[in-house]
Amino acid sequence: MPATTTIGRRTALGLGLASLGRPALAAAKPVKIGMLMPFTGPWAREGILERLGAEMAIAGVNAAGGIRALGGAQLILVPYDTQDTAERAKDGATRMIADHPDLIAGIGCWLSTFTLAATEVSERAKLPWLTHGYSDAITARGFHYVFDTSAPASYQAAHTVPAMLAMARAAGKHPTKVAIIGDNTAASVSFTKPLRTHVLKDLGLKLVLDETYTPPLADASGLVQPLRAAGADFLLLASSNVPDDKLLLDALHEFGLSGHLPALTEGGHMVAPEVVQTTGTHIVQGMMAVVTNWPGPGTGPLVERFMKRTKEPWMGQESIFAYGHIMLLRYLLEHGAAATKPGIAQGLRRIDITDGPARYFPGHRLQFDAKGLRVGATLVIVQWQGGKPVSVYPPDTATSKAIWA
Repeated sequence: MPATTTIGRRTALGLGLASLGRPALAAAKPVKIGMLMPFTGPWAREGILERLGAEMAIAGVNAAGGIRALGGAQLILVPYDTQDTAERAKDGATRMIADHPDLIAGIGCWLSTFTLAATEVSERAKLPWLTHGYSDAITARGFHYVFDTSAPASYQAAHTVPAMLAMARAAGKHPTKVAIIGDNTAASVSFTKPLRTHVLKDLGLKLVLDETYTPPLADASGLVQPLRAAGADFLLLASSNVPDDKLLLDALHEFGLSGHLPALTEGGHMVAPEVVQTTGTHIVQGMMAVVTNWPGPGTGPLVERFMKRTKEPWMGQESIFAYGHIMLLRYLLEHGAAATKPGIAQGLRRIDITDGPARYFPGHRLQFDAKGLRVGATLVIVQWQGGKPVSVYPPDTATSKAIWA
């Protein structure tokens, strides 16, 4: 058996884990982590990118000797598919938990609509659940076992538009009219509702077009065509999957708006490699996306390893979030948390660090408030420039200057 690591009393007390206890080490029993993501259907690409990040993290931990505090225990990822509806996501959570009662935690489900459904099941099972879902409702239900590492959509709405106005002013522009096109998934609704009710009005902006649709789209022309007559100075898109993104971008190009109407969407799907591959560099040029994670300063070696391992052209929000979630669980296990559902839940409630796995999250702090929302979570704006997404906001972590059409 590999030598075990002794956890210092001060470290354990810092996490508040010393009283949790842990049975005497026997054989190094594998530690299982569930992952419930869309691996098929319109949202599959995002789920696959999550899995790639998690698998790389687990491979690295296991290659380095596993969880040393547990005698070298290996981590095992247990992936299940949400498929393409909330009901199927809920069924997937039920099956995953029934098939693997020894899971210590779950991760998922990318789409907030799926996350809301699946966490009804995980909460009843008292299974700690890590997510980066955007919907405010995820942490507004009084649940005790859901932990969200993203800034919620309401925060994004309140901070994204002022950031866009600052970019416009830097380019000598002064926009006054805005258009919204968004789907009716949970995160999109959480994002657009405050825009409609007060954010735009508070900033002196006029909403000149407001369109809502149910994904997936068959055609986006009917949504985009009215933009030409609306006279908007910029567009806020709230789509949620790559196939819809392609249709929307193609329609913007068809009606002569690509490169002329500044536009921003919510979520990492808009900066997935397939977006440029299926549309074209000239069509995506200038399109922005607000995300709640993106590789920043100091993550270069991690990104290089990811690209080499997966053959992906870059590492984006989905993959770095999944990587960070695994490394967070590893940290808890190495610093006193029992490899059980109660042990991990207690560790997540009490953690407060600014180093280690915290460096994989914007704001570089890992602490959760009473609702399970990460303290200090913020946003990043990335933009397609020259066929690649680059960060343009906030200024202290931006790698490029924003282009305003």
